[in-house]
Amino acid sequence: MRKINTGEIDELTWSSPRGKFRGAGKQISEALGRRPQSLDLNERHPFDVELARIAPGATPYPYHSHSAQWEFYHVISGSGIVRHADGTTAIAAGDAFIFRPGEPHGFANDGSVDLIMYVVADNPVGESAYFPDSGKWRVRSPQPANIRSTPLDYYDGEE
Repeated sequence: MRKINTGEIDELTWSSPRGKFRGAGKQISEALGRRPQSLDLNERHPFDVELARIAPGATPYPYHSHSAQWEFYHVISGSGIVRHADGTTAIAAGDAFIFRPGEPHGFANDGSVDLIMYVVADNPVGESAYFPDSGKWRVRSPQPANIRSTPLDYYDGEE
């Protein structure tokens, strides 16, 4: 058995070049030994778990959908708004929801305290993502790239 304590995991933070997108998270699966780039499923793990933290007023990622990945969310504390294909939905502590492959989604913390959520994703090999607002794709194979007709920066057209 492998065991870690989430209080002892370093928090990873990120921000887009102009700061429109920012967030933080503890990569629980990686702390348990997950190797994200491995093709060996024993090293890759069948799912990935993150403890995400979104500061008040922040949006962590552009609105996007996944080609093959499922994502499950469980809100631990705080509140926010989820944008999805049918509009927006308020979320708060105790809410759990899931996005299937092809379902676009995005989040924002519209509250006054951090929004804390567990995120569980299956991260399939060969996964790609689509960004409806900018009309771009993120492909991961053979090398990660953001494309329309030529490779683009991840935040191109988002800010």
